[in-house]
Amino acid sequence: MSGGYQLAEDVSLAGRNTFRVPARAEMLADVTRAEALAELFEYAMLRNGPTLVLGEGSNLLLVGDVVPGVVVCMTGAAVTIVEDDGGHALVRAEAGLAWNDLVGWTLGRGLVGFENMALIPGTVGACPIQNIGAYGVEVGEFIETVEAFDRDAGRLRRIARSDCAFAYRDSLFKADLARWVITAVEFRLPRQRELRLDYAGVREELAAMGADSPRATQVAEAISRIRTRKLPNPALLGNAGSFFKNPVLPLAQAEALHAAHPGLPVFGASGATAKLSAAWLIEAAGWKGHREGDAGIAAQHALVLVNHGHATGRQLLDLARRVAGDVHVKFGVALEPEPRLVGATWDGA
Repeated sequence: MSGGYQLAEDVSLAGRNTFRVPARAEMLADVTRAEALAELFEYAMLRNGPTLVLGEGSNLLLVGDVVPGVVVCMTGAAVTIVEDDGGHALVRAEAGLAWNDLVGWTLGRGLVGFENMALIPGTVGACPIQNIGAYGVEVGEFIETVEAFDRDAGRLRRIARSDCAFAYRDSLFKADLARWVITAVEFRLPRQRELRLDYAGVREELAAMGADSPRATQVAEAISRIRTRKLPNPALLGNAGSFFKNPVLPLAQAEALHAAHPGLPVFGASGATAKLSAAWLIEAAGWKGHREGDAGIAAQHALVLVNHGHATGRQLLDLARRVAGDVHVKFGVALEPEPRLVGATWDGA
């Protein structure tokens, strides 16, 4: 360990990605202190070569056998309340903290807002990149500041929420992944807020739990139960959660599809666009539970691409492309992956 980081060559990443594909890192840097990044990026191989910032590896697919350049892992996982006025608290969490640990930590201190995002895999550092969300809530609405190392400027910066360009599964950071290494995130969380229970299945799960007047902790428990039923456990079956985004279409096209297929769920039909259920489209095209060798689509949920054992990243990507191609032929809708592809592009090689 030197100055807050440790370097190692030719490191297996099989245990550092939830698809559990057998890729290796040409060089791996485990970083314990954000202040060490300026020194680390002075190395020629980092300054000039490709860099991949890796959290839990729960939102990416490693397509090649070797990840070239340097894989950087932020391992700091401290979380503190920076300020608290009684109504709201400002919580600072380092990038290496597991997201679900932060959800439990905040709920345990009477802070609400994250309950709908319980059991989302990944780290705090990844949450602003993807603007993670679930069950009608996105993390961007609670983020006050993102602390990140700016490779272009060679220094740590604090970026206000208004400058983060948050959108559906998108952000300033996602638009330029090579530039940013997120080191910490600060969240403004309330102690009281109207619970969001209207997403499919949430009220029913709460009723089954006997939670007539639910608290935020009970909402988190209900959503954890739903997710556990619907999504395969990556520890048992390699996956990265939902692999396909729900497509957003012009309203007229969405309405025409719904008229032709009345069972197709359509969300947020306000304004000029509407969001369709990718899971419904994939299942209707006959791919749910499909398997080719060790690459497959989960039997529990059509959105989830799975590794049954020894599938490579390339085999998983090839299957995902075939699924998307078939959905496009049958419904005229283009599907896009939610996880990041490392070593390939969705449309190219």
